[in-house]
Amino acid sequence: MLVRILSASLHGIEAYQVEVEVDISPGLPAFVIVGLPDAAVRESKERVRAALRNCGFDFPAKKIIINLAPASRKKEGSSFDLPVALGLLAFLGVVKSENLSRFLFVGELTLEGSLKSVRGALPFSLLAAEKKLSGLILPRKNEKEACLVRNLPVYGMDHLLEVVKLLNGEADIKAASYSLSDLIGEVKSDVDFSEVRGQQQAKRALEVAAAGGHNILLIGPPGSGKTMLARRLPTILPDMVFEEIIEVTQIYSAAGLLGNRAAISQRPFRAPHHTITDTGLVGGGNFPRPGEVSLAHRGVLFMDEFPEFGRQALESLRQPLEDGHVTISRVASSLTFPCSFMLVAAMNPCSDVFLGSGLGVNCTEIERRKYYSRLSRPLLDRIDIQIEVPAVKYQDIIGRPPGESSAEIKKRVSAARKIQLERFKGKKILSNSQMSSRDLGQFCRVEAEGQKLLETAMKRFQFSARAYDRILKVARTIADLSGQENLSASALGEAVQYRLLDIF
Repeated sequence: MLVRILSASLHGIEAYQVEVEVDISPGLPAFVIVGLPDAAVRESKERVRAALRNCGFDFPAKKIIINLAPASRKKEGSSFDLPVALGLLAFLGVVKSENLSRFLFVGELTLEGSLKSVRGALPFSLLAAEKKLSGLILPRKNEKEACLVRNLPVYGMDHLLEVVKLLNGEADIKAASYSLSDLIGEVKSDVDFSEVRGQQQAKRALEVAAAGGHNILLIGPPGSGKTMLARRLPTILPDMVFEEIIEVTQIYSAAGLLGNRAAISQRPFRAPHHTITDTGLVGGGNFPRPGEVSLAHRGVLFMDEFPEFGRQALESLRQPLEDGHVTISRVASSLTFPCSFMLVAAMNPCSDVFLGSGLGVNCTEIERRKYYSRLSRPLLDRIDIQIEVPAVKYQDIIGRPPGESSAEIKKRVSAARKIQLERFKGKKILSNSQMSSRDLGQFCRVEAEGQKLLETAMKRFQFSARAYDRILKVARTIADLSGQENLSASALGEAVQYRLLDIF
């Protein structure tokens, strides 16, 4: 007797359909799983055997072969426990086999038959909707996440016996129903820009970066507020739209990092330690997982102590920064992870954290150049804004009133982003930082006075062609913040000042 059940597996952050074929025939008792299973899949037979017995079902003492098709793709994880168990129950006549091809089944079984959560519920839900199946049956803990796909019936179950009753029509079990507000929730933050004293230039630079989606490098001594500023950047970024929430949640779902959340509704903020490997940063592994650059998709990647990161890890950032996606290549296949993020990097003026800290000791030019040489010129060219964050003065700490709140800055940023969305309507561009060279010629018209200033700056500071493009993009954002159509000399002058490492 042959039984087929629909299930799914992950390839990166995408799900693909897997047919679980169960064949039971006379012969010596055996339980074999084929179809390139990993260790967790192979161990499924022991969990399923114990779960069926503990639920009061007989386990067939025959030759059992489980095939996971397509057999050419490697399968990982414990999500095949449920479909395998249902295939055996269909052979025993406990479950109506005709219902097994209407639903998509995923779930890990405990030894007593309860269902445990799995990775990738949202990708599985998207696949079931794409295949126009009757519904998705999965563990209760993954129910809300799967319900983000609005046109698909989702059944969250706690136990194998509940699934049996649903398939046999023995219980009136309704599909889960949640409002969008229940799933997404309210975006809250426990930090605010009003808490930052002083640092007006740095706050202005972060506003420009947020308005245009630009990468930024903060250079300053310890205690100057670089980390404090960076952690407040997501609070002035525009709220994510539903499509962005789905994109980001899909990445976190596939990585198994959603926890008890149904969705990621706040822009991500990732801050990896400088000891991270290039694989941890951009993604990879035997079964490739998203790296930090993908987990920061549509949000902020903060890299403190920037020159302390490994050279290979830093150079691996160049392609993601340029393209907005990263491709992981393996012998058998390759896959692509999205990684459209804002890079916020921070570094000290010297390798010795006390030098240049305003304590009466200054680092020499040789020491500065040696420290900065850890960062390659092609990488620095991809960072649009490079500014100094000086030590905070005593008067600013005790005497200056609270600055603008994040909400006030966010209004200006959102207005500038709205201008950009209107400008790039019909293009796959969301912000000024994503403009191509052709777009620069179309949307960055420089006034006559600005042309002279730009020519003088190019000759004096010997900017590269990539740095020239970055200056135009930043100037376009500055003009959007002030409501200007063309790029004025003042906008270009401010953009040039943001190329600190090119100027000095």
